[in-house]
Amino acid sequence: MGAPAPAHEGRPVRIVAPWVRTRLRTAPGAAAAMAVLVVLTTYLAAAFPRSVDAYETNGLRHDIRTAVAAESVLEVSMRAPGPGVRQADREEVLRGAWVARAQGKITGSLPAPVRADEGGSAYGVRTSQPVEGTDAWLPAPDNLPPMLTLAAQAGLDRHSTLREGRLPRAEGAVTERTGEVEAAVTAATAKSLGIKVGSVVHVPGVDRDELGVRITGIVVPRDPANSYWAVEPTLGSPALVTKPSRELPPPRYWRASLLLAPDAAPALLGTTGEPQVYWRIAPDAGALTARDAPQLASRIASLENGPELTRLRAPAVVGPSAVVATGLDEIVAAHRSMRSAIAPVVTVAALGIGAVAAVVLVMAGSLLAVRRQAELALLRSRGGSLGAIGGRLLAETAVIAVPATAVGLLLAVLTVPEARLLPAVAAAGCAGLLACAALPVRAVVRHRRPRPHGGREDLVRARPSRRRTIAELTLLALAIGAVLALRRRGTGGSAGSGAVDDVDYLVSSAPILVGLIAALVLVRLYPLPLRFAGRPAGRLRGAVGFLSLARAGRASSSGALPLLALLIALTTAAFGGSVLAGIDGARERAAVLATGADARISVVGSSPVLPDGLAAAVRGGVGVGEVTAIRVEYGVPLPSDAKGFRTALGVTMIGVEPKAYARLARQTGLGEFPADALKSVGGGGVRDGGSDAGRVLPAIASPAVAERLGDQPRDIQSAAGDFKVRVAEIRANTPGAPGGDYLLVNAADLTQRAPTTLLVTGGGLDGDALRRAVADFGAESGDELTVKLRSDERKAFVNTPMQEGAERIYAAAIAAGAGYALLALLLSLSQTAPERLTLLARLRTMGLTRRQGRQLLGLEVLPQALLAAVGGAFVGWATIVLLAPGVDLVRLALTATSDVTLDGAPLRADPWSLVLPAVGVLALAAAVSVVQAWWAGRQGSINELRAGDSR
Repeated sequence: MGAPAPAHEGRPVRIVAPWVRTRLRTAPGAAAAMAVLVVLTTYLAAAFPRSVDAYETNGLRHDIRTAVAAESVLEVSMRAPGPGVRQADREEVLRGAWVARAQGKITGSLPAPVRADEGGSAYGVRTSQPVEGTDAWLPAPDNLPPMLTLAAQAGLDRHSTLREGRLPRAEGAVTERTGEVEAAVTAATAKSLGIKVGSVVHVPGVDRDELGVRITGIVVPRDPANSYWAVEPTLGSPALVTKPSRELPPPRYWRASLLLAPDAAPALLGTTGEPQVYWRIAPDAGALTARDAPQLASRIASLENGPELTRLRAPAVVGPSAVVATGLDEIVAAHRSMRSAIAPVVTVAALGIGAVAAVVLVMAGSLLAVRRQAELALLRSRGGSLGAIGGRLLAETAVIAVPATAVGLLLAVLTVPEARLLPAVAAAGCAGLLACAALPVRAVVRHRRPRPHGGREDLVRARPSRRRTIAELTLLALAIGAVLALRRRGTGGSAGSGAVDDVDYLVSSAPILVGLIAALVLVRLYPLPLRFAGRPAGRLRGAVGFLSLARAGRASSSGALPLLALLIALTTAAFGGSVLAGIDGARERAAVLATGADARISVVGSSPVLPDGLAAAVRGGVGVGEVTAIRVEYGVPLPSDAKGFRTALGVTMIGVEPKAYARLARQTGLGEFPADALKSVGGGGVRDGGSDAGRVLPAIASPAVAERLGDQPRDIQSAAGDFKVRVAEIRANTPGAPGGDYLLVNAADLTQRAPTTLLVTGGGLDGDALRRAVADFGAESGDELTVKLRSDERKAFVNTPMQEGAERIYAAAIAAGAGYALLALLLSLSQTAPERLTLLARLRTMGLTRRQGRQLLGLEVLPQALLAAVGGAFVGWATIVLLAPGVDLVRLALTATSDVTLDGAPLRADPWSLVLPAVGVLALAAAVSVVQAWWAGRQGSINELRAGDSR
């Protein structure tokens, strides 16, 4: 072998082992565990903003796509030019080519982010006023002729399938004086109006003979839900329309549409229909994001009455008479309103889990710093500077945390698509930075001054410094301010504008601040019970109790971190569980308000009296508990008020059997009242063979009706009889007319008391069996009966994407909080595990049995675990009670288009959400102590009793 190369003169050879590589090889398990923790934390941090973006974007798109087509489309329209315009020019504006060119100009000039969906858009010419079909062969249900809309809408060949005949054409140049044009009708229209291919429908003309419309084809819509057909429903299917009248029943007539060729539109100038040119632009929701909502609202407002409307009115586009109408602005406003209601509540969960994750990362760094305390103290004693030690530790953790952060971010991007990248990068970067800084900062702070070896740092001996006291008082002031702000103005932002970033983070962090204050208070109070219990335990014969209390009292004074993590995790779990339970409870309440009972049975028709025997048939059904028959009469007019005005629509009057109905009200929680409040006045409403209009009936009324009637007897005229009423009780709701204004009286005092509705209750009610029984009875009696089930109404309250996303985040917050609480407990116990194992080994040499060892370890962790469990449950309950006045869950439970209106859905503490996490903490602490005792029993005492071991 050759001799080694000589060293350069004056430069000594340095043999240095790479610090990072050496440390990673020394403790690969700890490095891998840290990497997994960072991956999970950064994934959750990056996934949260992307999930919020995703569900808000999906919510906006869902709201637009599921809205009624007539409200979501952007309709640009203009009247046909008047008689003062040259005849040829009037006709040219209505021809298909001109309308199609204007369609292209309109869609091309739409301001971003408003985009057109070409597949759902429609344009053409229609009669803005229905015209009468004068042919005698057309059906006239109540001697009223059908009213027709003539529509020359482009694209009929693309949106329909020809069933019979051919599509209409315009033969030659159609003008205002053309006597006959061609049209098509849908199969539903042809069936209802008796139209066939070759039929000619005549409509009145203006200063000319009638216009004949020859039917050349019968078509079937390919997609009836497409806005091409759905904006004007009579295009696809006719409808029987009721004519306003005092007659009972009111007369009805047919409304239908005839589909002309686009170039036949000039013929409409000669009819009484006042032709209108229109362009119905269906919005393309696929390209919209939640960030576009404010700009979208601004652009729509500009199109309706602003600079964009001025551009459309330019002669080169549509013309000065163009009008824009849409309900899209209301859809966007409803979305932004729901977003402003949901975002702050979701932020509470995000901040809670973020705080717990941050504490766990700090605890992980502290655990590594404690395990390497001797090593770092040795480096410090041999001249290592704080900067050099901190730099090496930072490089060591960065090698682990930076790749783990990248992996967590990548997983978030892959699992949560269609969201912004920058907020996810920022959130993951913050989590990764905290993971990198936890160990070096903890080590530098701990070793900034020389520390005596073996000094006690336990909770009992620790005395808080002035700086700590000032910091705790500052946090207390912040917590009080956040709670007061939340109680006063709710979870919404200060602006209340529904803007994307309209979230008050101080208010949303109120649960965290309350948990933080509680943790600091409990840490200060924790030594007191240990001191009081230590002396009596020392007088006991056994040593286990005294040793466990002594060991619990000698826990590190840094034990506030695991307690803080557990309290915030338990508070977040309790808050999240109560939110989910509150949403479910609000929907259950709404379902009850929709039906008034578990099932509601009534008759369809103008004579809604239930057939005899129906109540008895229903009582024999599966799972039926009670059946309450009531008489419901709608539109009963109230007497004139002091100003002489009468209510326009009247109120709902309900005749009931007081005892049975009072039980129903008590069971449903809708306006419970004493049955004696509706005590009968006797006589059955009859005097001298006729109705007794002078009798005064006690009544229960809704607040609005009670205010209208006052405290004096007032006259009531109804189909059930004429009488006077005096309000005896006031209740906001009642099962017979939940959510509406009502007047409740004793049915025994009515002249006509035949029931019109059955309210059914039963815990195991079989809805399908009930429907079959009612249908069979209706088939026999010839009555059309309807059954409305509470369970069906509950299922109808489906989640929108925003509500579903918010619930998923809360469920994930509960799961993540449980996981981080588990990690916090494990890290806390792992920090003292070597010392505890050494203690067991030494005590065994003194005669401690394995059973006593298990008892010692279990009792040692019991005080802190019990403190965390009981304190977490209490803090969770207190947080919910403090914050409940500012949290309303209505927008999380119901949509803006729901038929049911709730006065409010306040947050209430859910017992399971409080108890289960607390019990889980105790069970986990007990399980860990048992495992440690079992492991210590399997190991020998040689390693734990080595001479010179500082443990």
